[in-house]
Amino acid sequence: MRTACTGSAAALLARCRFPPPGSALTCAVSGGPDSTALLVLATAAQCRVSAIHVDHGLRPGSAGEAGLVADACRRFGAAFRSERAEVDPGPNLEARARAARASVLPFDAATGHTADDQAETVLVNLVRGAALDGLAGMRPGPRHPILALRRSETHALCAELALETVQDPSNADAAHVRNRLRHEALPLLSAIARRDVVPVLARQAEVLREEAELLDELCAGLDPTDARALAAAPPALARRAIRRWLRQDGACPPHPPDRDAVQRVLAVARGQARACEIGADVRVRRSGGRLLIERTGGH
Repeated sequence: MRTACTGSAAALLARCRFPPPGSALTCAVSGGPDSTALLVLATAAQCRVSAIHVDHGLRPGSAGEAGLVADACRRFGAAFRSERAEVDPGPNLEARARAARASVLPFDAATGHTADDQAETVLVNLVRGAALDGLAGMRPGPRHPILALRRSETHALCAELALETVQDPSNADAAHVRNRLRHEALPLLSAIARRDVVPVLARQAEVLREEAELLDELCAGLDPTDARALAAAPPALARRAIRRWLRQDGACPPHPPDRDAVQRVLAVARGQARACEIGADVRVRRSGGRLLIERTGGH
């Protein structure tokens, strides 16, 4: 039976970006406060919600957390299913867990990322050197419908509705860069700035996202395989065209190619090199005035 929308939920909903009422929406719901609030607000937006809980099998009792999500789905009138995507312990566990989760979720599944997550993402990408696209953060919309909300608001909503939620101990693990940025860097930056920097970083991401979209429009007519045209283009547009080409071809998954790889490709376009390596078993070479991507690993 669906629980009625509270006044708090209605107020938060005004700042969300859900699809129109009646739209089908799949939500990734871990059972934490953010994703549980996503579930509540998606049903309040009158979407036809299907919640998917993914169990990575990384800690004892994780399978039982699906029961909390199932209970919330019954209460708010959403469909529910649980998926298993086990991740063996090892290096870069966070990234491998994310990949395992993505493998069982629809590509357009909505997530419970908030403005706090957006600020953390901007900082993570900053220290990675991810340039404009990374600093633009996550795009608001049906995939990130509660991106304008604060983490404190999602937690308060769950508390108001007396919803039991999961507290993931890995969120306090200092081995993860994001956690150190969350618990150390962001509070320090706020103290130095003498204000909450999360909204500042979120606004900067919005500005940079608009600028990134403008650059995409400007380089839309630039053929990244035409070496002469690429060499003659303004460097900012040439780099953007190369980066988009390499991403679309799948030459540099899962992250955008780094600056050095893009600069090596530009050197090939300018005739300063005949070919260059851009990643494991992938290179770009020039032939007959065209740039070609080659897989050198035999597949």
